[in-house]
Amino acid sequence: MLRIDNITFAMDGRPLIEGASAVIPEGHKVGLVGRNGTGKTTLFRLIRGELALESGNISLPKGARIGGVAQEVPGNEVSLLDTVLAADTERAALLADTSQDPDRIAEIQTRLSDIDAWSAEARASSILRGLGFNHEEQAMPCSAFSGGWRMRVALAAVLFSAPDLLLLDEPTNYLDLEGALWLESYLARYPHTVIIVSHDRGLLNRAVGAILHLDQRRLTFYQGPYDQFARQRAERAAQASAMAKKQEARRAHLQSYVDRFRYKADKAKQAQSRLKAIARMEMITPPEEAAAQVFTFPEPEELSPPIVNLESASVGYNDSAVLKKLNLRIDQDDRIALLGRNGEGKSTLSKLLAEKLEAMGGRMTRARKLRVGYFAQHQVDELHLDETPLQHLQRARPSTPPSRLRPMLAGFGLLAEQAEIVVAKLSGGQKARLSLLLATLDAPHLLILDEPTNHLDIQSREGLVEALTAYTGAVILVSHDMHLLEHVADRLWLVNKSAVTPYEGSLEDYRKLLLTQDKPEKLKAVEKPKPVSRDRLMALRSDVRKCEDRMSKLEAMREKLSVKLADPALYEPGKSGEAEVWQKKYAEVMDGLDRAEELWLAAQQKLEAAETR
Repeated sequence: MLRIDNITFAMDGRPLIEGASAVIPEGHKVGLVGRNGTGKTTLFRLIRGELALESGNISLPKGARIGGVAQEVPGNEVSLLDTVLAADTERAALLADTSQDPDRIAEIQTRLSDIDAWSAEARASSILRGLGFNHEEQAMPCSAFSGGWRMRVALAAVLFSAPDLLLLDEPTNYLDLEGALWLESYLARYPHTVIIVSHDRGLLNRAVGAILHLDQRRLTFYQGPYDQFARQRAERAAQASAMAKKQEARRAHLQSYVDRFRYKADKAKQAQSRLKAIARMEMITPPEEAAAQVFTFPEPEELSPPIVNLESASVGYNDSAVLKKLNLRIDQDDRIALLGRNGEGKSTLSKLLAEKLEAMGGRMTRARKLRVGYFAQHQVDELHLDETPLQHLQRARPSTPPSRLRPMLAGFGLLAEQAEIVVAKLSGGQKARLSLLLATLDAPHLLILDEPTNHLDIQSREGLVEALTAYTGAVILVSHDMHLLEHVADRLWLVNKSAVTPYEGSLEDYRKLLLTQDKPEKLKAVEKPKPVSRDRLMALRSDVRKCEDRMSKLEAMREKLSVKLADPALYEPGKSGEAEVWQKKYAEVMDGLDRAEELWLAAQQKLEAAETR
C-alpha cells in the first residue's frame, strides 16, 4: 500500500502540491492525471525520494521496491536481452556468486528456484518481443538502436524487474500501436501496484482501474477507468455550478436588501444582520475545467477524385523494395488508418505518399494541383531551437506581415506569449502544435500524420480529433492512440508482408487479434468465424487436459529436483560430478516445463476461441 499523507512541496517558490493525501491499495493499477505543469512528474520524484518534502509523509511497506523508466539505456555493446536480464539484480548477483561453501551453494540454488531464475531468459525475450524486438534484434547490441528504441529497452528492463511499485511516465510515447496494445494487456496482468502518467485514453480506460487526479495542488482518488472519472468530474462540475448560481442569487438578494434599507432607522438592524450573513458566506467556485485546445486547419479546395492512385507500385531503400504491388486509391474524403507491426512499412508508405520517397516501380499518379502536408514525430526535433514560432512562420511566409501570422499561431493554441518565446523553452506539446501548423500551412488536400499525439495532453488530443473530423482533406493516420483512430478513421489498411491491403475488421478486432496471435505473419483480415462442432470442442478440451497433466508431472519432477539440489551433502568434496548431473537434469526439466506451458497456452487459446464462436 502506498500512503501519501498531507504532503506539501513547492518548486522555485511556486506551490505545486499542498496538503495532498491519497492511499493506493496494493496491487491497484492507477492512472495519474492532471493538466500539464500541475506536478505529476514531480510527485513521482517525491515518491522515489529524489526530492525532499516540505511537510507530510509518503510511506510504502518495508522493503518495497520502486521502479520506473528514468532515462534511455546507454548505447553500449551489451545485447538487448542481456541488458534486460541485468535488471533483475538479485538473479544476476546469485549467478555471479562463486562461493564453494556447500550450504551457500544450496541456499543459492533454492533462491534461484524460488525466483524462477531458470525461465528468466524466456520472460525477458517475451517482453522484448511484445515491445517490437524480434529474436535477431534481441541479440544485437544497444548501440545499434536509436534513442527511441533504447527507451523501449529501458521499459522492457523495468517490466522484467517487476518492482512492487511501478511508476510509468508517458510509457506509450515511444511505442507504436502494436506495442501500446501489448503494454495495455501486460499492465492489466501485472501482479503489483502500477501508477501511470498518460494522456492516452485507451491506456487509461483498459489498463487501469482507478484514477488519481492532481488538481489545484490536491489529490483525489476516483474508482474506475478514465471515462468513468470524466463523467464523475462532469457531474460534480455541474452540481458545483448549480450551487454557485444558487448561492450568488441568494447573495444578490441579501445585498439588495442591504442597499435599500441599511440607512433607514427601522430597517438598519435587519440590514446589518444580512450584511453579516453575506460576510459569513463561503463562496462556491465551480471547478475550472480544461477546455479542449482548438486546432484550426485551413480548408483546401476540392479536387477531382482520385487524388492519389497507385498501380502495381513498389517502394523501398537502396534498390531493396519494402512494399510491392501496391494497388491503392485515395480520395479527398478518405480517413485512413495504417495498421501493422513496426518495421512492416507504415512509415515507408507515408513517405511515398508525402513525396519523400519515389516509387521504384509500377505507376503512381497524383491530382495535378495536389498539396500534401506531412507530420512525423522527428520533425518536432528538427525545429530551430533558437527561433520563435513567429520566426518559423516568417521563414515559411516571408512576404506575410506578422499581424496576419499571429492569428495562425493562435489557431493552433500558440498565443501571443508563446509566439515570442524561443522553441527551446516551449513544452513538448507546444512544439508539436507548431509542427502541425507548419504541416498544414498550405491547406493540403492530403494530410499525413505519423504519431501526431505524442506530447499532446488529453484536451489537445480532443481538439485534434475535432479538427480532423471537420477537415475537408484526406487524412492518413499512423498512431498508437486508439481513441484518435476510432474517432477519425473510417477505413483501415493493413501493412504486412510487403503488401498493403484493406482490413475488413474493426479496430477492436485488430486489438484482439494482436493479443491472441504470437507472430506478425499471422496477421490477416478478420473473417466471420464458422461454428465449431461438438466433436472439435471435445478434442480441444482433451488437448488442454493433456497439457495440464504434462505440466503437473513436470512440476512434480521440478519440486523433487529442487529438494535434491538444496541438500548441502550434494556439494561436499568429491561429489562435484554428481551435483553437475542433477543440475543438468533440473535444467532439462525446466526447459520441458517451458515448452509444456507454451503448448498449454496455445491449446487454451484455441479452446477459448472455439467456445466464443
